[in-house]
Amino acid sequence: MTTRIFLIRHGATALSAENKFAGASADVPLSDEGRAQVQRLAARLADDDITAAYSSSLGRTLETAQILCAPLGLSITSMDALREIDHGRWDQLTREEVEQKFPGEYESWEKDPYTFAPTGGETGLAVTARALPALLNIVREHRDERVLVVSHKATIRLLVSSLLGFDPRMYRDHLDLSPASLTVIDFKDVMHARLTLYNDTAHYSAFGMAIPDVPTGRLSKTWSEKK
Repeated sequence: MTTRIFLIRHGATALSAENKFAGASADVPLSDEGRAQVQRLAARLADDDITAAYSSSLGRTLETAQILCAPLGLSITSMDALREIDHGRWDQLTREEVEQKFPGEYESWEKDPYTFAPTGGETGLAVTARALPALLNIVREHRDERVLVVSHKATIRLLVSSLLGFDPRMYRDHLDLSPASLTVIDFKDVMHARLTLYNDTAHYSAFGMAIPDVPTGRLSKTWSEKK
């Protein structure tokens, strides 16, 4: 048995372009740029013999999945467990605004975003606890198939960290993820996962962005500070 999961982050939104927190409470649509990104990815995946499709229940992921599934002729199963992390009262704020308004919370979260959550939000641990069982159930139900799973930046990075045994407390600094990027994970069974492709954006080439820029900002203080 080998099940191949095409794990895809939704396309760009206005909030991602503005480098703002966009979690489960910020249900924003794709931007025109985001739709164009996803349409390019849809063309890339059209001949990959994908047999099933799952999506987070948020609007931006469902819209992404609809664009991807149109040429495949697939229906979409919506799963709330695949939704983005909830940033609580930080949603739709920039990192600088959060640091200014909630300095104590931000300092604790910066040290360990896996076990600390802002007021009204979720920890990375809570996201993993709901998203990982959902993904493994998809693997169990689709033996020897190729399956599309559309989710979010933090959720995908936490899944990859868990499956590959990375320290999840550092997922924000060790893993970047671009809008409409393609990550491929192959499963021999639910205990044996292999990362085959990560954060691939070759379909961006039409926009002159075949290789993503070095991350600056993207809500990570480590990568946005000038050395």
